[in-house]
Amino acid sequence: MADDGSTQSTSVWPLPKFYFQVKWDSEVMSFQEVSGLDVEAQIIEYRAGDNPVFSATKMPGLKKSGNVTMKKGVYKSDNKFWTWFSQIKMNTIKRLPITISLLDEEGGTTMVWTLTNAWPTKITGTDLKSDGNEVAIETIEIVHEGITIDNP
Repeated sequence: MADDGSTQSTSVWPLPKFYFQVKWDSEVMSFQEVSGLDVEAQIIEYRAGDNPVFSATKMPGLKKSGNVTMKKGVYKSDNKFWTWFSQIKMNTIKRLPITISLLDEEGGTTMVWTLTNAWPTKITGTDLKSDGNEVAIETIEIVHEGITIDNP
């Protein structure tokens, strides 16, 4: 008898990455792409002078997160990126929590990345072409003070 998939384990297949949601503070925004959800521990190399082993020991150091890049379509009268960016004054900016959620087929949350104290560092407007046939896309680069991952 052929397997119809009804008894298949839910842990067999990895999750698709195309159904996600982004919340800025409490507002839900639509994006085409989110990238840069990474974190790393810097390496500290140390070798004591009287160590008989002639190589350095590697230890974990400070944690470092990369900038998160988000891309979305340009809509008429939608200036949220520019409004937030224009609030930058000397050493001050409104910092927001940003939550990125990977969703299942019913729209339930399967994985959540939370950016702490996020603020915009760069905005790239769309390129313009007289013979182009693409949607206008703008990009924002976000700096943050840490990323947490939750699997509800």
